Amino acid sequence: MTWPLVTHMGSQLTGQVGDNIYFVWMIGWFKKALFDLHVNPFNVWFLNYPEGWSLAYTEITPAQLLLAVPFSLFASPTFAYNAAHMLSFILSGLIMSLWIRRLTHSNGAALVSGTAYAFLPFHFAHFLIGHLNLSGLQWFPLFFWGFFDLLVSHSENNEVSPLTDNAKETDGTVRSAILRAGLGLGLIALTSQYYLYMTILIAVFIFAIYILFINRPALKQKSFWIRWVITGLVALPLIAAAVAPYVSLAGKGELPDRDLGIVRPYSAGLTDFLLPSTDHFLWGSWIGQHFNRDMWVEGTLYIGLFTTLLAIYGWTRRKKLKQEPILILMAAGGALALLLAMGTDVHWNGTPVEIATPAFLQSFYPKPTLPIPLPGLLLFKYFPFYAKLRALMRFGIFVLLFICTGAGLGASELLKHMTLRWKPIMAAGLIGLVLFDFYPGPYTEFTTVQARPVDVWLASQSGDGAVAQMPFSIAEDQEHTYYTLVHGKPYIGGFFNAFPPAQYKRIKPILLNFPDQESVDLLRELKVRWVLVDPAYYPDWEKTKAEIERFGFSEEAQPGGMAVFSMQVEK
Repeated sequence: MTWPLVTHMGSQLTGQVGDNIYFVWMIGWFKKALFDLHVNPFNVWFLNYPEGWSLAYTEITPAQLLLAVPFSLFASPTFAYNAAHMLSFILSGLIMSLWIRRLTHSNGAALVSGTAYAFLPFHFAHFLIGHLNLSGLQWFPLFFWGFFDLLVSHSENNEVSPLTDNAKETDGTVRSAILRAGLGLGLIALTSQYYLYMTILIAVFIFAIYILFINRPALKQKSFWIRWVITGLVALPLIAAAVAPYVSLAGKGELPDRDLGIVRPYSAGLTDFLLPSTDHFLWGSWIGQHFNRDMWVEGTLYIGLFTTLLAIYGWTRRKKLKQEPILILMAAGGALALLLAMGTDVHWNGTPVEIATPAFLQSFYPKPTLPIPLPGLLLFKYFPFYAKLRALMRFGIFVLLFICTGAGLGASELLKHMTLRWKPIMAAGLIGLVLFDFYPGPYTEFTTVQARPVDVWLASQSGDGAVAQMPFSIAEDQEHTYYTLVHGKPYIGGFFNAFPPAQYKRIKPILLNFPDQESVDLLRELKVRWVLVDPAYYPDWEKTKAEIERFGFSEEAQPGGMAVFSMQVEK
């Protein structure tokens, strides 16, 4: 499904340069910090120099890095990045398969569900754009496997678990469920803060539905609550380690709430769940031509035709499956996730749906049309930390997770009616239909990860003076962060598109005017030794070069066409 990535693992990335190269840098930096320099990798002193920078300004994803860094010990960071992505596909399918095998005792159903979950178009979209953190889908089935075991398997008299039908296995089942739920939630926290926050919201809602409508007597059962307390204690150390850097930054006011105007476009419409991916090998191009897929990365939430049909079949057979409570709870959680993924107001085909402003509201809302608000708007305004989220579409992953789980249950019921001879044939056919529905076709666009000649030149220079990249408008492009792995010099820029640090916000408007006296004075203040200037961005390069030299700079070299000017750092 990812072919031909395996033939490009060591030096190339699938797709174009974007967030992917930032994660390649992060892998290389963690390896260098931990095994070469023996320093704290979270303190990135050489970016946003001299103030420094914390990785918590973006997602750190230690769990995904843990998959990648071992490969970086014997191969390139690019290979390690690609290997971590490959493992995310494998682990996602494997853990989902194990969960469905546990629920249904059907290998065929497990393979159907695991295949569907591993190769979700959502997964491919974030893989293609380079979101290593958001590709870490493997811990969701681990957590919810334990979560539903703890929730639904609990019986009033604390005897036999309906999932085991064996009293001798009850204690072991509970212990393993606690470990799966606790470790799963902790690993989700170490993968993405988005995923942690969203998982807690969905899980708490499902928990409340169970307590209020399915098993209210559990409120009075001591053993029921002990299980959840122990689960929380298992998850707590990992969650604390994951959120600590962000809590520290938030305490300093460095993680502000998002602006509603930024968040609103990331509201999903039903079309996002119903339309196949624009990468589909047969009709993807047609989808892209006839529907608004501008937000294709976050908006690729296709639920799948065959997975949905199987899930619906499983729902209709829920009593025979003896999994009715789980299916009801997943339906409730999926419904909430769908509603929250739809964001702050109703969208359709990538466009807000607005109605004419009623006359009685025009004195309060003077615009001719107004959006149709959703509960997400109230949560954004009033619910703790909700306004820290930008891409509310990501709640859609829980819709996909529960549909894949339901598809596994539906497949097991379908296969149950097959003879021993036909079961593997039917299972293979279902897997084939799922793969056909999701297959993106072979990838044809790859980007080589390599240093620029100027980075090799800088690496050969003695001294630890800082580097500035001009024009400064490109200083925060991800690839410039990657280049620091090669030249090893402090850099006054960095990847700051989410929450720019204080120093960067202060210097950016000044350095955008380089070369002028104020920007030159600031470069001296920042102890910049080398200023890299890309002539391609300056139509009248000779005039610009003369202006730069007029401020006391001298051109040292032009490796690979990048002009390198040096300035004497005042002591």
